[in-house]
Amino acid sequence: MRRESRKQERSSFKTLIYVSGSIALLVIIAFIIGFIAFSNKIENDALENGFSTSKISDLVPNTIKNETNTEEASSSMGKTVNEVQNNVTNNVVNNEEEHETKSYSNTTSTSAGANTTKNDKETNNVDEEKNTAETSTNEEKTEETENNSQEEQTEDPVFGVPVEGEILREFAKDKLVYSETLQEWVVHNGIDIKADKTTVVKASSNGKVSSIKNDPRYGLTVTIEHSNGFKTVYANLLTAEFVTEGEAVEAGQTIGTVGNTATFEILDEAHLHFEIIKDGEYLDPSIYIK
Repeated sequence: MRRESRKQERSSFKTLIYVSGSIALLVIIAFIIGFIAFSNKIENDALENGFSTSKISDLVPNTIKNETNTEEASSSMGKTVNEVQNNVTNNVVNNEEEHETKSYSNTTSTSAGANTTKNDKETNNVDEEKNTAETSTNEEKTEETENNSQEEQTEDPVFGVPVEGEILREFAKDKLVYSETLQEWVVHNGIDIKADKTTVVKASSNGKVSSIKNDPRYGLTVTIEHSNGFKTVYANLLTAEFVTEGEAVEAGQTIGTVGNTATFEILDEAHLHFEIIKDGEYLDPSIYIK
């Protein structure tokens, strides 16, 4: 019995020793871990606060520099009173010379500016006089041109009767007239003046013969150009041997004779087909004939 109790005591003691050792080991390990973590925290805090090794090393030269500056300041304090007075005198003289130089420069600049302004004014006055003269010249030229234009502008021609007779068919530009030859209603860009064959046809106004042709519709036709874009047309002629193309004619001059050559009006009585045109537009001859 005693042996068994002793064995139990020994085993309990061993168990206690093992447990105690394990606890102590855990405590040691925890201490080591805590120490390492604390050390890292201290280093991190130091870095965050800006106390790095490089910055600490920079503080040393600054201290040396400060000492050097202090020595230089001390040595500068050792200057004599005469040296200080000489420096003050030189500075005063230099300031006076600079002031005189600036004053002279300002005076020169002012004079140059005044001369420049005067020259600019004189130049502007010359330019204004030149522009005024040019304007007057241009106005005179414009007036002369207008006067010349007015003098050159001629009055519209006065038209006379190319042949005496009754009007068979009136002007019909905006309405229709009946054609016996065509057996239909048509426009009529002139007037038909009744006259016997071989009746003399005269120029209605002064002008120039622009064409003499045999028109397929209106037969033998003479066209005369007048001033201001007017033209007269004489159609259904028998002859036109009294004038030539390009010839200048006067009002009342014979240009041909009445015939019956217009195919579009061949069934009508003998007559002169007469037209007046202004810049390509057909006009009513009965309004313009005087």
